[in-house]
Amino acid sequence: MNATNLSTRLQRVANYVDQGAIVADIGSDHAYLPCYLVLSNKVTTAFAGEVVLGPFESAMEEVRRNQLEHAITVRLADGLLAVQPEDQVNTVTIAGMGGPLIASILSKGLSRLPSVQKLIVQPNIHAKAIREWAIQNGWKLTAEEILEEDAKIYEILVLKKGVMTLSEKEKWLGPFLLAEKSPAFLTKWNKEKKSLQSILMSVENAEQTTELEIKKKEILQKLQWLKEEL
Repeated sequence: MNATNLSTRLQRVANYVDQGAIVADIGSDHAYLPCYLVLSNKVTTAFAGEVVLGPFESAMEEVRRNQLEHAITVRLADGLLAVQPEDQVNTVTIAGMGGPLIASILSKGLSRLPSVQKLIVQPNIHAKAIREWAIQNGWKLTAEEILEEDAKIYEILVLKKGVMTLSEKEKWLGPFLLAEKSPAFLTKWNKEKKSLQSILMSVENAEQTTELEIKKKEILQKLQWLKEEL
């Protein structure tokens, strides 16, 4: 993968960026995504944020290699601290992390989001945490996508400011993904169903405690949802 040949998951993230957007890519790693967006003439200004020195230096090198210093600013900063008010960023991308970490980054960086109109996030696991964050902080889903790449399954969530209510089932499975039930969706949740059935068996064979009873109830509820949807 490089700035002209993205992985499928990053290409799908890029597809949701509006023409002419001002983008901040948080946890940018090699800055492949912002470089691609500029090289493909989708955006003219982008920012790449990295909190770790090694990836920050890799991002700087990639920007230099593609001669994009005029268009892309790379910053060593924690999360959304890479975004400054004068940047006028209207789109934030965060890809390749767990859902709870992405939600934490968004929560800690709320003061950097006033000018942001769109969030495009790609959690590797636990996307539910982002849906819950959105409900609590005045954002709503406008699109969701699930895809399989290299035997791994990824979700992409697109959010804009607004009010949203979701059922517990929708928070877990994703309202747009539930409606579509794509092959990747079915693959993911059939695998999860088998895992939950195995965990349930272990719980039932263990000495019962109040904590285990609560866990058993949660598992049974999830299995019921999957029975309804798969």
